Amino acid sequence: MNTSLANLSAAQLRRAAALKDRIQSLEKDLAKLLGAPAAEKPAPVRKKRKHMSKAARALISAAQKARWAKLKGDKK
Repeated sequence: MNTSLANLSAAQLRRAAALKDRIQSLEKDLAKLLGAPAAEKPAPVRKKRKHMSKAARALISAAQKARWAKLKGDKK
């Protein structure tokens, strides 16, 4: 069956879509009956967030404040 979708009539396309929906429904029913999980998208994997220590944050903050002071001319 090497029929291109472009060569099918509208009625044939509708019938093909209906058959595909029915097949998917039957596959879900079979999976439920057999106890297997339905073929669904797996949950996205969440990346672990890296935590910065207070000391590291303080160093970054001090360095940024020094850069700002250098740009502004440190009017203090």
